Amino acid sequence: MKYYEVNFSLTPLSSDACDLLAAIAGEAGFESFEDTGEGLKGYVQQPLFDPSALDALLQSFPFPDVSINYTVSEAENRDWNEQWEQEGFQPIVVDGQLVIHDGRHLPDAEYPISIEIDARLAFGTGTHETTRMVCSTLLGLPLEGRRLLDCGTGTGILSICALKLGAAEAVGYDIDEWSADNARHNAVINRVDDHFQSLLGDAVIIDQLSGTFDIVMANINRNILLADMPRFCSKMAPNALLILSGFYTSDIPLLVDKARSLGLTLVSQKEDNGWACIVLAKG
Repeated sequence: MKYYEVNFSLTPLSSDACDLLAAIAGEAGFESFEDTGEGLKGYVQQPLFDPSALDALLQSFPFPDVSINYTVSEAENRDWNEQWEQEGFQPIVVDGQLVIHDGRHLPDAEYPISIEIDARLAFGTGTHETTRMVCSTLLGLPLEGRRLLDCGTGTGILSICALKLGAAEAVGYDIDEWSADNARHNAVINRVDDHFQSLLGDAVIIDQLSGTFDIVMANINRNILLADMPRFCSKMAPNALLILSGFYTSDIPLLVDKARSLGLTLVSQKEDNGWACIVLAKG
């Protein structure tokens, strides 16, 4: 995946202002930051970078005496997860029922459901709170025979989890080519590829899908969820569920209000270390 490198300079410089800037830029899709001594260096996937959205957020910066300038350049095209991929990750257990592991670190006990993830430049191994919360939500749902839509599929872990729980079919899409390919790869190694389709594209691709879905899942940042929620709803069957994560607990009211305007009602919510996951139902 290709990234932009954005250098932010702050005058006057303070740690509080930098922390707040990181939080605000995170709402605009930025994934990571480095301290440059004069401000922050942030990284954002090129397809997700919206300068107008970033400018709008910076205009409302709560510290009026702080001046913020930034420059944008194309980041070095390298494997950002190379060291992580070489080291892998320790097995992750969700609710005592599901274990997520890579090929290098096998679980030391048996669990009802086991998922192996080979994360080749894609987000979603279960190490993040949002992924674990969605998996936990799926564990508590009757999925037998259900059809699922996985928006921003990443490694395909959520679709794989649902299929191993009895779902009949899962369709995932991702804007990143590496992720779409990696999701297919992980479906193969988990032997659910006959029931999984991974597509390359953004939410517009939803319009091209036939039929409706019993469950729609999206673990993406808040702004994309708000923008794409009408499309999610357009493909939800009567009484279908929408599972959303990828945002902070403070964002719940905003997302619930948007959902209500589309005829959805809040069914449940989870919180973990400041992150949130909500389940909404279509009447």
